[in-house]
Amino acid sequence: DALLVTRGEHGMTLLRPDQAALHLPARAREVFDVTGAGDTVISTLAAALAAGAELPQAVALANLAASIVVAKLGTACVSAPELRRAIQREEGSGRGTMTVEQLLTVVEDARAQGEKIVFTNGCFDILHAGHVTYLEQARAQGDRLIVAVNDDASVSRLKGPGRPINTVDRRMAVLAGLEAVDWVVCFAEDTPESLLAQVRPDVLVKGGDYGVDQVVGAELVKAWGGEVRVLGLVENSSTTAIVEKIRKA
Repeated sequence: DALLVTRGEHGMTLLRPDQAALHLPARAREVFDVTGAGDTVISTLAAALAAGAELPQAVALANLAASIVVAKLGTACVSAPELRRAIQREEGSGRGTMTVEQLLTVVEDARAQGEKIVFTNGCFDILHAGHVTYLEQARAQGDRLIVAVNDDASVSRLKGPGRPINTVDRRMAVLAGLEAVDWVVCFAEDTPESLLAQVRPDVLVKGGDYGVDQVVGAELVKAWGGEVRVLGLVENSSTTAIVEKIRKA
């Protein structure tokens, strides 16, 4: 009932009775060897259809898989992490705000590439210069930085009535715009221990003048061989002080 034509550098065309032809452009950025590209298309298409994907979705996935394999020398295969990363690039979800499920996927892929995962958390209600400096220092502790943000109810419990000033969606959007930050996720609890247990970062970072053993989640992280580091804060940079100054103005 359908015919899929692979057209090399021109991509693929799906032909079906009584429907307009579906043209998919080639996704390959670089082509080193086309050996096995057709086999990759067939196997990915079959796997996607067997998993319940609609035909157009399966064809798009096969096209993406082919773009990965032609960028390799010789007969090669496509791994699940490679395909996930390609999908994320297509959807623009390689960085920025994420659900916990999305975060766990990108962390798994980053680990497969040998990257060191850094984790920090906070309310980040009104982003200021101290936050930016701290996050840049945190990012320097590894290859990827996760910023976990307290949701609105959690901030209210921790900071009191009238907080947060900015909703969690806005706080996350601002953080995601910083070059130092790779991924932003929110959590509803007062502490990030549950999220830490799922992510299992290589490095847990907090800012302040307390000892490592006072950092929430430190024992968890050290239990799986991770590191805990405390970074100094920029003087005279406090969200609470900024809020009070605004209220008195």
